[in-house]
Amino acid sequence: MLSKLEPSAGKLLISEPFLNDPNFLRSVILIAEYTPEGTLGFVLNHKSSLILGDLLPELGASDFPVYYGGPVGTDTLHIIHRCYDKMNDGEEIAPGIYYGANLETLKVLLANHDLQPDEVKFFIGYSGWGEDQLLQELRDNTWIVSDQYHADVVFSANEDEVWREVIINLGPKYAHVSNFPQNPNLN
Repeated sequence: MLSKLEPSAGKLLISEPFLNDPNFLRSVILIAEYTPEGTLGFVLNHKSSLILGDLLPELGASDFPVYYGGPVGTDTLHIIHRCYDKMNDGEEIAPGIYYGANLETLKVLLANHDLQPDEVKFFIGYSGWGEDQLLQELRDNTWIVSDQYHADVVFSANEDEVWREVIINLGPKYAHVSNFPQNPNLN
């Protein structure tokens, strides 16, 4: 599954089907930052058992799900959104997809119930790679880079289907991979 695209902000990293690392099993990662010094991204399809109100009680009973962004900085909270018109903040990392938000604005929007679950995604922790680390993992066929996705995939609450959907979106050459069992010994 050799990746043909170079990584950059706004692209997806799709884990190879038999990756054994439990942090990245059948993961789809949205790259938020990509520089020569390193890469930062968020696992889109690993929901944690937490809700936003657990992490920020001052927000009240906010029941937005919190996703496990990755194994780095698990004491940090991150947000991606597609509602710049409401947030008036964030760095555009892909067309209509933004990373970051002003906490005070976020509090007001949540208190007024002005945000919908398909507009924002919260992450505890992130996925990170040091200088050249991701490029080596790409050479090792651990990941495939894709820009073939719709924003609805990023904000999907159906985390079980996200990996399969982005594999199928890569085209017929990759579609068969979406049916591989997680454990090939069960085949």
